[in-house]
Amino acid sequence: MKTIDKIPVSKIQRASKLVSTGAKVGVNYLKYYGDKLTKSEVEAKDLLNKNNAEDIYDGLKQLKGSALKVAQMLSMEKSIMPQAYVEKFSLSQFSVPPLSAPLVLKTFKKYFGKLPNETYDSFNAISVNAASIGQVHMAEKDGKKLAVKIQYPGVAESIASDLAMVKPIALSMFNIKGKDSDKYFKEIEGKLIEETNYVLEVQQSKEIVKACQHIPNLLFPQYYEALSSERIITMDYMSGEHLSEFVAHNSNQELSNTLGQALWDFYMFQIHILKKVHADPHPGNFLVSEDSKLIALDFGCMKAIPDNFYRPYFELAKKESLADDAFFEEKLFELEILRQDDNEQELQFFRAMFHEMLSLFTQPFHGETFDFSDGKFFGQIAALGERYAKNTQLKKLNANRGSKHFIYMNRTFFGLYNLMFDLKAKNIKINNFQTS
Repeated sequence: MKTIDKIPVSKIQRASKLVSTGAKVGVNYLKYYGDKLTKSEVEAKDLLNKNNAEDIYDGLKQLKGSALKVAQMLSMEKSIMPQAYVEKFSLSQFSVPPLSAPLVLKTFKKYFGKLPNETYDSFNAISVNAASIGQVHMAEKDGKKLAVKIQYPGVAESIASDLAMVKPIALSMFNIKGKDSDKYFKEIEGKLIEETNYVLEVQQSKEIVKACQHIPNLLFPQYYEALSSERIITMDYMSGEHLSEFVAHNSNQELSNTLGQALWDFYMFQIHILKKVHADPHPGNFLVSEDSKLIALDFGCMKAIPDNFYRPYFELAKKESLADDAFFEEKLFELEILRQDDNEQELQFFRAMFHEMLSLFTQPFHGETFDFSDGKFFGQIAALGERYAKNTQLKKLNANRGSKHFIYMNRTFFGLYNLMFDLKAKNIKINNFQTS
């Protein structure tokens, strides 16, 4: 894979990169209008989406950092984003161009005060995995194989300016209006700042490992504080296949069920017992070991779940809550989905919309077990998302609603459901998690 010798770090450099990307998108639209003369509307639009996704991703992967992280988040919105964007942006989860070896050595010395060969017995300057905020290298010390994650230069310093640049796109895409929209971007900005603090990530990782090590069929790396810093993390090197690679060839249903149960129990234990969750469940953060265990990695994005959100959120997951109109509406107000300044049209529309969405999305919680291989269930979720994405009435209303905590909780469940579906896990026990 081609490597990168330089990353734009200043606001001007990063803004100019986005401007040049925007110019390419403009050219694609001109081609689209020409294509409509010779192709069907569907063919022309599909080609436009493919070209735009390609050019936008090519621009973001050179910027890395928050801009690329937003693409990664959007790639999980499979019911909202056109398929061309989902496919291209999904590459940001575990396959982006890495830094070149000279830039790696320069960056490591800047962050750690000395070169890798002064720190480890051996160090491979060629990356084994590159993602949105950092890339991973293999090293060895005292006979132990290690993984060293190095943060890209300038990522931490450019979070606010990157988000300011992508904010208009997100506002338009998700139909967010009004002065309160800033609370959502502040939530994302706060989490991204945390993700660039590798001292915090090591601390969070060690806490998760200690709390969740009792869960069957689940493995974690060990983390080494003495070999880590604010921008570098050293941990055990874990051998295994990325989950997306594993599911592409696996035909063992029993193994799918075992891995799916481990994944589900891991998330339910975090959510219901720890009240804090690994809010980044994409395939790049999970491996399957040689002895068929699930390996969980990368705890930079941890979302604390406050009790005043947790209670109504999971009360609405109960079947009986959906059947009680007064109780249901009360919880929608608690979760800021319905607002005191809503008119009657808005109240009726969003009450009905969220009742339909929650009736479908909470189905796994309505029984003792659930079949996550059910294509009909996931097809209904995709169809519902597509229907509301095209809803003309919704576009006219203020869709800026819901607690800021929805951003990462919904991201967690969308990601978890997609991983469970990818595994084709069946007969998963919903309340199987153990407290110790």
